[in-house]
Amino acid sequence: MIRPDLSLPLPERIEAAHFIGIGGSGMSGLARMFLDRGIRVSGSDRAESQALRELADLGATVHVGHDAANLGDADTVIHTGAIWPENPEFVTAKERGMPVIHRSQALHWLIGGRRLVSVAGAHGKTTSTGMIVTALQALSERPTFVNGGVIAQLGASSATGSDDLFVIEADESDGTFLLYDTSIALITNVDPDHLDHYGTDDAFVDAFATFANRASEAVVISADDAGARNVADRLTHSHVLTFGQSEGADVRITDLRTDGPVAFTISHGAASARARLTLPGAHNAINAAGAVAVLLTLGHDLTSSVRAVEGFEGTIRRFELHGVARGVSVFDDYAHHPTEVAAALVAARSVIGDGRIIAIQQPHTYSRTQQMYREFAEVLEEYADHTVMLDVFGAREDPIPGVTGELVSDAFADPAHVHYVADWQEAAAYTATVARDGDYVITLGCGNVYQIIPQVLDALAQTPASADDAASGRAE
Repeated sequence: MIRPDLSLPLPERIEAAHFIGIGGSGMSGLARMFLDRGIRVSGSDRAESQALRELADLGATVHVGHDAANLGDADTVIHTGAIWPENPEFVTAKERGMPVIHRSQALHWLIGGRRLVSVAGAHGKTTSTGMIVTALQALSERPTFVNGGVIAQLGASSATGSDDLFVIEADESDGTFLLYDTSIALITNVDPDHLDHYGTDDAFVDAFATFANRASEAVVISADDAGARNVADRLTHSHVLTFGQSEGADVRITDLRTDGPVAFTISHGAASARARLTLPGAHNAINAAGAVAVLLTLGHDLTSSVRAVEGFEGTIRRFELHGVARGVSVFDDYAHHPTEVAAALVAARSVIGDGRIIAIQQPHTYSRTQQMYREFAEVLEEYADHTVMLDVFGAREDPIPGVTGELVSDAFADPAHVHYVADWQEAAAYTATVARDGDYVITLGCGNVYQIIPQVLDALAQTPASADDAASGRAE
């Protein structure tokens, strides 16, 4: 992992940018925006992907694999923090004295002096950003945006708009959200995470308080989340708008129904409106309230804001159905923190009814797994009927001895509720033997766990239904 050096000066002009790790959701979105600016774009990643193919179609020069020759005639190199210091492109660019900047600095360069809405939080920020962007478009605004995931109805994670408004998902994981000149700050929640960077819970909370207090116009922050309330206690900002179900919330949710697509009443002052989303789960009602609060700070009225947010259709890798085989539905979700996993599984239960939930969990990063393996085991055992535990997706980190998926599975109170298997083909085959007609399989994690889905669907198709399944149509 390379920690960003935010003290590095930004180049005044960029004519040819090379992206190391261009296939990631955030990096590919940035690359698109550089192309929109008329800047020549090249980039590399370790494996072929749809993102690379789409960028090539847009005119970027893309490479599979990392090699110093890939730099070509680039005048600036942009990198993700997930690469290693030994990356040959990174090393060569440094040796040549080229500007080498982190992706957050490249985004800062793109934003320039525009009016910026920054969405931060441990969970829900990709969905909240998507809600704000699509709602603004429904309200006839044309913001520029960069999101951490693909917005389903737009088919993109970023786009260049015609308005002065710029909306981003701001990354708190390495402190880079403090880089931006934010106008309106939205904080969805503050659940301690990324302690490998911050060291302590208190430092994590302090970073959010600094982020919020620097906002030039307004702070929108959860009234329900305990961590957000800790941040609110440290705010000195003159314009703070809270949201949630709490009685004192400025933008308040009441009459919440979660039996299917979530429905609720949302109120601000004397005004109120009934809302119904296309998405399941109480957490999405909370996300919607935060988005509506942002729209209010931008000058839109409550009813128009609610109607605009209702049109949001979700983001890719958020409870996304990939296929059905032998009566078993297979979904994918990006959830990679215990709180997110619980929310995803509760939302799934509100939709699927009586079917069993079989979770395929890929823990993300060794440090988070080491810190939270008990919490992962607790929420999976409580909310899933059975869990297939894979090994850790290390991302930017080196392995930590003894930290594997088995660490999580061993923490289950009842070992009958979990099965640890490192080999993906074996995991897919095992899932197919466990799953029965009417069950729901859901992959969980922000690594590459979604890539197991074709193997699961194939294994389901090739594995005959059990005798019990054939007789009852569903497991007891």
